[in-house]
Amino acid sequence: MKISKLFKQVIVLSTAVVMSIGLVGCGGEAETTEVMADTEAAEATEVTADTEATEVASTLDKDTLIVGLDDTFAPMGFKDESGEIVGFDIDLAKAMGEKLGKAIEFQSIDWTMKETELNAGNIDFIWNGYSISDERKEQVDFSVPYLKNRQIIITLADSDINAKADLAGKTVAAQTGATAADAIEAEPDVMATFKDGKPVTYESNNDVLMDLEAGRVDAAVADEIIVRYYMSKKGEEKFKVLDEDFGEEEYGVGMRKGDAKMVDAFNKAYDELKAEGKLAEISTKWFGEDITC
Repeated sequence: MKISKLFKQVIVLSTAVVMSIGLVGCGGEAETTEVMADTEAAEATEVTADTEATEVASTLDKDTLIVGLDDTFAPMGFKDESGEIVGFDIDLAKAMGEKLGKAIEFQSIDWTMKETELNAGNIDFIWNGYSISDERKEQVDFSVPYLKNRQIIITLADSDINAKADLAGKTVAAQTGATAADAIEAEPDVMATFKDGKPVTYESNNDVLMDLEAGRVDAAVADEIIVRYYMSKKGEEKFKVLDEDFGEEEYGVGMRKGDAKMVDAFNKAYDELKAEGKLAEISTKWFGEDITC
């Protein structure tokens, strides 16, 4: 309790005691009880006001919502040849903005700092092929899942790597701060066999795949969605995807922890977009079919 509040209580209680002494035999006991009740009610009101003042306003109360993304993550969110940010997640975010009656802005961020940017209020959504995981759930609240994904292993077509066991002694690449790296670490016995006992990490999946194509690494672990898109642009005949992988996962949109108002509104709008066929339309544009959840 603050000192000022304690001082108020002392004054009120002292007054109550004096009044009770002067009013004995004249209903003083009842009046003293009434004074005490008034004091407690006032104190309760003050505590409630203090609590309300500390509540964080919901993101839903903003007119403009800012999406944080890695602008190299094709086809989810990336810069095209003219420098414009485009992609599946970009189109979906714009459709969501229209449904919620909000303006949407896109902010390129350091992907390793995404949760920090969100919780600092610099962005309102982490929305860029953001995989749902138990570790991330401790830092953010997620929307309903909207796409399924796998962490696949890709090599050059002429590689002698055909299974996880063949990664022994090889240089394996992954993106820093991505769930690909987490998925690898979740299988320590396999990771221990890599050259140097760990994957080589890069700032972006684009860098990962470019170094694989150039032969500077032996294999890469990355989101299947981005790998398939990269292969379609560079030539599928150049690469090989192993049958084994590092696990399945789902994409979701990250929002500030505890902002139930925003999460509920988002999920409701998502269900409406799905029912209206908008999700299928956007998915078909980017993937040739509806692969949304």
